[in-house]
Amino acid sequence: MNDRTDARQEAGHRIRTLLGPDGEPCRSTTPGTLGGHRRGRVYGRLDCPSALRAIARGRYVSQRVFFADETTAIEAGYRPCAVCLPEEYARWTQSGEEGEENGKDKQAQSPGDTS
Repeated sequence: MNDRTDARQEAGHRIRTLLGPDGEPCRSTTPGTLGGHRRGRVYGRLDCPSALRAIARGRYVSQRVFFADETTAIEAGYRPCAVCLPEEYARWTQSGEEGEENGKDKQAQSPGDTS
């Protein structure tokens, strides 16, 4: 057995790596309930059609992360997916947080916007 196998199995349980609220990996015997994309800082359902299409095209997998729950994903700085979580995404856009993601303001994201 190698270290990788040992890391996946402790006391007969499969060990999974999830992201914690600080955005750092943590080990868990419980599978994540949400998936995400590290570079895009977006989270969504594990059966998200958009994510599954990207995975099928051979993309996304190297940037895939998992979360125990929505609160953890938000605390780690991820936003909801517009495709599989449209209500959460609408609330997120209305909250004004979309302009603050990754330390950017709305003007920096949309230089042509004069509002």
